[in-house]
Amino acid sequence: MSPPPAMRKEPLAQPGEIVSFGPFTLRVNERLLARNGVPLDLGGRAMDVLLALIARANAVVSKEELLAEAWPGVVISDGSLRYQITMLRQALGDGQDGARYVSNIVGRGYCFVAKISRTFAEPEVQAQRDESPVEPGLPAPPGLLVGRSGDLAAIAAQLAKGRFVTLVGTGGVGKTTVAVRTGHDLLADFAGAVVFVDLATLTDPSLVPTAIASMLRLSVRSADPVPSLVSYLRERRMLLVLDNCEHVIAAAASLAERIFQAAPSIHILATSREALRVRGEYVHPLNPFASPPDLPGLGAREILAYPATRLFVDRAEASGSTLDLDGTDAPIIANICRKLDGVALAIELAARRVSTYGLHQTATLLDERLALSWLGQRGAQPRHATLQATLDWSYELLDIHERRVLCRLCVFVGYFSLDAARHVADADNLSKEQIVAAIASLAEKSLLAIRPSGAFTQYRLLESTRTYALSKADEATVDDASLHHARYFRDRLQQMAASRGAGHAPDGASETADLGNIRAALTWCFGRGRATELGVSLASAAVPAFLAKSLLAECHGWSRRALAQLTPALRGSSTEMHLQAAIGVSQMFTRGNSDEVRAALERSLEVAEALEDAASQVQLLGRLQIFHERIGDFVESLKYAHRCARVASTIGDATAVAAANSLVGLCNHLLGDQPEARRLLEAALAGSPDSLQDSSIYSGFDLRNRARIALARTLWLQGYPSQAVVLAQRAVDEARQLDHPVTLCIALIWAVSVYMWVGDLERAERDIDRFIAYAEAHSLTPYLAVGRGVKGELAVRRGDAGRGVQAIQDCLVELRESRYELLTTAFNLTLAEGLTALGQTADALELLDDTLALVHAKGDLYNLPELLRAKARALSCLSPSHAAQAEECLVQSLASSRQQGARAWELRTATDLARMWQAAGREREARALLEGILAHYTEGFETADLQQAQQLFGKAKGAAV
Repeated sequence: MSPPPAMRKEPLAQPGEIVSFGPFTLRVNERLLARNGVPLDLGGRAMDVLLALIARANAVVSKEELLAEAWPGVVISDGSLRYQITMLRQALGDGQDGARYVSNIVGRGYCFVAKISRTFAEPEVQAQRDESPVEPGLPAPPGLLVGRSGDLAAIAAQLAKGRFVTLVGTGGVGKTTVAVRTGHDLLADFAGAVVFVDLATLTDPSLVPTAIASMLRLSVRSADPVPSLVSYLRERRMLLVLDNCEHVIAAAASLAERIFQAAPSIHILATSREALRVRGEYVHPLNPFASPPDLPGLGAREILAYPATRLFVDRAEASGSTLDLDGTDAPIIANICRKLDGVALAIELAARRVSTYGLHQTATLLDERLALSWLGQRGAQPRHATLQATLDWSYELLDIHERRVLCRLCVFVGYFSLDAARHVADADNLSKEQIVAAIASLAEKSLLAIRPSGAFTQYRLLESTRTYALSKADEATVDDASLHHARYFRDRLQQMAASRGAGHAPDGASETADLGNIRAALTWCFGRGRATELGVSLASAAVPAFLAKSLLAECHGWSRRALAQLTPALRGSSTEMHLQAAIGVSQMFTRGNSDEVRAALERSLEVAEALEDAASQVQLLGRLQIFHERIGDFVESLKYAHRCARVASTIGDATAVAAANSLVGLCNHLLGDQPEARRLLEAALAGSPDSLQDSSIYSGFDLRNRARIALARTLWLQGYPSQAVVLAQRAVDEARQLDHPVTLCIALIWAVSVYMWVGDLERAERDIDRFIAYAEAHSLTPYLAVGRGVKGELAVRRGDAGRGVQAIQDCLVELRESRYELLTTAFNLTLAEGLTALGQTADALELLDDTLALVHAKGDLYNLPELLRAKARALSCLSPSHAAQAEECLVQSLASSRQQGARAWELRTATDLARMWQAAGREREARALLEGILAHYTEGFETADLQQAQQLFGKAKGAAV
């Protein structure tokens, strides 16, 4: 029996051992894994696991042994081991192109299954390194370096090509760590001649040459050491790493340039918070680690694949923390990493606090901005001991103008433009030229992150830098900057609205990119700034930006707050009109269709009419149309659609006319006139701008996309199932590109109906799950009930009538509470089918009669043929004596289908009627009925309805012969 894992004493590898397998080489003592010579990112824990597996290659290593090896003396969950195994497999490409490395032996552990070879470093090579005139003098190699393989490869390639590279990035991003790793990776290339010079300790720039000479063990007696230093380096080949140049940048830049030009075999790798800006220099920006996006439905495995979260997990576990990586911890880790902007030092400091505070409390403390003083590793450089120290280091290098501008820019949240920065940084004692110069300098010194945005550049303060700047700014400065900030975004949004009114396409991307700043400005106006009049005008102007991202609950909150502060002078103004409309549409989608929603929309329309604002009237009539549609009053809904069309025809705007056509077309679809619906919907699509985001999205949803998905349903009803499926998928894809959750939910729920009609239940279930995820993420409460109801419909279709009936009944209760009746008929139809399947036929018939009465009263007539067909089926199940009544229902259904131009309903009814006639010995009539309908179909023969009809037609034809 083998000893327990904790007692194993044998080493994992011999000194100098190199293990090769596939395209990989593993230098065991250096803990360096490379693929085809390129170093790979592999966390410290994953490396521990790999070494343990390779030490016993082709033998099973138990979970307990692996846990003891990677987490000695720490009680850890199996989830942490599974996570490290997953990271290891991803790094190795396990499973790709048939490659297999780590196998899971169920119930026993893991086994390294690839063929390996073991070699040892050659002694003569080591001796040659020892005889080198220059000792490496490198700090110890970093134990963990995730997410930097691309940087390392690019830096090494550029050093080989151009000899001079400067790593530039914000404090704490990991420049020194990457430089040290690069030095270790290139030791062999330079025969050990890699010299690391830390300039951080220098206070006098004139000592830069002396510091380099000292690290080279070069004794210089001259007052000017530069000539001797250059002479010494001229005939030598080495890599010179100059770390932390920013505070002595002029001296470091001058000397680096001189060495580069005079010594052709010297390669220079510098690190700095700003570029040296000398000849020969290649600047490599070192960006923060990528963090997971804030998206609904992102799983733990996806979250933990990002380098920022991988670093957090490794550092937290190294500090003795136990994380639930299979449970709820992953999203919290993702949020922490986003909040810390992926900055390595900030992530490490936060991760080390998990063992003290726990994960949830650590996240809370970050929200309270208490992280600047958290201590890092004992023995860290003073400038990296805390975030405060790192930022102090950068702040002390700024001149007075740069400090003033930085303290005013702290009111920005997220990215901002140069124009916005100039307005906010404007102060009596700074000229426009000084402000622009200061902004440029802050960006060069890595205190402002930059990114290209079309022909312009955007800027951003990392959250840690913003918090630091807030601590440096006095209250008067922050308030004055906040006032400028709020006015700037109010004016910008109003100018965008004027451009839309003048017929220009809206810049939705710009508006939504400003959302963080808009929120911050609104918070200041209604809070500390007590600038309520400014806040009211800003809230009104911000409505399109919130609607464009489906931030409906937030839109509702700010609009209601602003409306409560409305002055008498603003009653009946465009400001009130926009706020009332925002309250109506946002509350409709998030809380249901209350009288308050109707009152807000009607008041907004009243103001628009008084102002003779025809464009706003078109939008508001469209919102009232969908309000009445959602409460199930289809006749009233059509009236509003026609009013919208009349107003649209008076303003000569193609988009408005197309929007009206889409509304009237949709009403005709629901009322059961499919030919007219198709004509109008196709006209809407042909007449509106073919863009990913047009002005109709400011109605709360994209009318063009809504027209496309309605047309897909219409095509199915008219007997074109293949075209319907293609168009439904196109509508969903288009809605996804719009990045507009309400529009996407509308597209998904109606596409699901098409998929269910053609019998593709798996596709329907995938899309309804996506629908539910988006509805949940954006607080679209009525849609959540709809999603659960559709899941019930799927259960009924799959034969699980009991579960399906319960789900639909629960759904209908919720929908009635929110007055959402748009889908009531469809749910009642499936509910009746489920009750019939359960033998509760009398209940099913009662429900169908009630629904038929409601359809005739409210106008939801497109479902009429199906209701009659479902009633016929229920009557047939009741008793044979009801056969005549059942047949009469089918005959009525057939007539209604033909009147509506709904060939799909006609096919279903004809199939049921033919089956009934065939059972009664009327094969010839059954065959003739099906033959006449099938003759009209030219596509979709793979769909469920057509296959059933064709099979029945074949039987009827054979029986008749």
